[in-house]
Amino acid sequence: MHEVTPDAPALEVHTAEERCELSLVGMHCASCAGRIEKALGNATGVATANVNFATSRATVQYDPQTTNVPSLSQLVRELGYDVIPPIAGKEHAGMEDLHTAETQVRENEYRQQKVRFIVALTLTVPLAVLAMAGHVVPALENVLNFAGRSWLELALTTPVLFWAGREFFTGAWAAARHRVADMNTLVSLGTLSAYLFSVVATVAPQWLVVSAREGAFSAHGMASSVGVYYEVAAIIVTLILMGRLLEARARSKTGGAIRALMGLQPKTARVERNGVEQDIPVAEVLVGDLVLVRPGEKVPVDGQVVEGASSVDESMLTGEPLAVQKKPGDTVIGATLNKTGSFRMRATKIGNDTVLQQIVRLVQEAQGSKAPIQRLADVIAGYFVPIVICVAIATFVIWFDVAPPDTRLSMALLTFVSVLIIACPCALGLATPTAIMVGTGRGAQSGILIKGGEALETAHKLTTIVLDKTGTITRGVPSVTDIVTHGMDESTLLRLAASAETGSEHPLGESIVRTAEEKGLPKSSASEFNAIPGYGIEAVVDGRRILIGTALLLKERGLEVDQAAAHRLADDGKTPIYMAIDGDFAGIIAISDPIKDGSQKAIERLHALGLEVIMLTGDNKRTAEAIARQVGVDRVLAEVLPEGKNEEIKKLQAQGKVVGMVGDGINDAPALAQANVGIAMGTGTDVAMEAADITLVRGDLNGVVSSIALSRATIANIKQNLFFAFIYNILGIPIAAGVLYPLTGWLLSPIIASLAMALSSVSVVTNALRLRGFKVERS
Repeated sequence: MHEVTPDAPALEVHTAEERCELSLVGMHCASCAGRIEKALGNATGVATANVNFATSRATVQYDPQTTNVPSLSQLVRELGYDVIPPIAGKEHAGMEDLHTAETQVRENEYRQQKVRFIVALTLTVPLAVLAMAGHVVPALENVLNFAGRSWLELALTTPVLFWAGREFFTGAWAAARHRVADMNTLVSLGTLSAYLFSVVATVAPQWLVVSAREGAFSAHGMASSVGVYYEVAAIIVTLILMGRLLEARARSKTGGAIRALMGLQPKTARVERNGVEQDIPVAEVLVGDLVLVRPGEKVPVDGQVVEGASSVDESMLTGEPLAVQKKPGDTVIGATLNKTGSFRMRATKIGNDTVLQQIVRLVQEAQGSKAPIQRLADVIAGYFVPIVICVAIATFVIWFDVAPPDTRLSMALLTFVSVLIIACPCALGLATPTAIMVGTGRGAQSGILIKGGEALETAHKLTTIVLDKTGTITRGVPSVTDIVTHGMDESTLLRLAASAETGSEHPLGESIVRTAEEKGLPKSSASEFNAIPGYGIEAVVDGRRILIGTALLLKERGLEVDQAAAHRLADDGKTPIYMAIDGDFAGIIAISDPIKDGSQKAIERLHALGLEVIMLTGDNKRTAEAIARQVGVDRVLAEVLPEGKNEEIKKLQAQGKVVGMVGDGINDAPALAQANVGIAMGTGTDVAMEAADITLVRGDLNGVVSSIALSRATIANIKQNLFFAFIYNILGIPIAAGVLYPLTGWLLSPIIASLAMALSSVSVVTNALRLRGFKVERS
């Protein structure tokens, strides 16, 4: 399975380059992510850098000879952000330990945010009462309009702004030092403008040549000669802090799939060493250990049953609720649940090599990736803040010029603040990655492992699905059904064939060997074995030269075969295997691979999605067409050699089709890589899964349907998020600038603007969370 990285500074070696993931702290908008990504990307020795705002992670591919993780982490810190280090003393900790360290930091950060919000709210409520209660209840106006009121408001606002809201100013200063701007810049400029104006109006009102008359935005009549806007600054900070709290809570739910997967791992294992059974932490289990699993316990690591039998609930892996029977020789997967019997198993994979940890890594890589649809949002986010600042300045200048002299300063100031505050790059930055996080997480819970955002996005565009026959449409466990001989008894023919095929790894060859063993036929040793890829094998058995394979192979050797018998078998959906002995045609062995129970229904569902379904196989045309009729595929590409499969995919793509290839074998890997989306059956080989974009853990064709449906649902969700984010900013900024005022007399209060901005990000994340309800249909 494809190897991906843990979630904090841990390394993986593939080639000369290494990859690390940095868990980041302090990002508050897409502009922050863009700045870190640009800085890391430009660093010496870095090949690629990708920063995901939703997951707060940076994925960096780098040259270890030139740079290292501490240097990259320091670069991030110099930008004004932080990196979560591994747990002390566990620099080589497992993924769960690293995830625990990240969770602790995030929870601590959330608690601090919550304290700052509560303090801000406690001070802002009386401030809002002082400033606005007189307008809501006129009888209170005279009571609240007392000498020194503006000084009291100053005292209440200052800690809200500079203690509770200090992250806005520290973030803005860090950005300014690097000559960039982000959302912190917008909030800081807006709140500081209102605050400083009010301080001047309080301390030296004579500096501001403005009458005491209430302007369009004035929330109160003041004892001083000039209106003050302390409540605007304080309420803006409080509402944005509230929005960040809500957003953090919602975003924490988007990673629920990862946490649920990690929580499946049992903490201890009962291991037998030197004849003594003992309970030890799972982390201490070694490859080769003999592990006892009792009823109701979870399998601690991956392994092979050596004694006993039981039924095991593998729903965490496949999504399939039915328990699977296990007997000696069968493979069991860590974190699955043992139901009925006890068994002993030999540990084969531990730690980060287990299937569960590989799934976690794969999902994390997918969640950290970017879909092509996100590129537009990233480009816009990069220019967004400077454009908003320019619009805000233009708004101030225009209103200062055109508004009546007695209100022009207040109108210019407050429209300036409203434009800065309502603009929300966060919604743009969160629109795509949050949906990808939830979508890939939901897929993982259902046994659909998606490698990244690009695969997820491409899957919804598919027009054609190409299905490999063996192991995909059929069960991949062929068996001998008929033997047609020419001058030799069936047992002798089968015995010679099985002896010759003993060295073969082809499924059809294995089925011949298996059938001979079931019949108790003795095998002879074979010599001069030669596999002819795509055609068959030849060998010498008991001094006789055996040739087994396709009709074409025998024809090339100048042999005539019994075509009538072969056609009859092929029309029944059986694969005829031809055999010659010492240069003479000897007979036909017919092999049938039963069709999987859910294949026909899955193909019907693919048709319902508007997809063309093609079967691709190396089998002969008659057999392939017989199976195609049974399952209802649209076209058959038969007698295709392994090296020709990817050429067939290329031909389909040349016709303008967007092709998804579904396969499970080593010979499918080139075609899986060539296809627009490669989908590997999890029951197949590691090579096939490495080449694929999507892996179906359960190995069921219905998973293909569900993966495409999930892709479509996720992309639809992303488009909804992006539409909302764009429309919000496109409409919100002009309204905040006052374009409706000449027509309707409406001006947007900065307080309402800050509330809208705070809720816009929350709404995007909440919409993405709807994907958690995606239903995966089973056969």
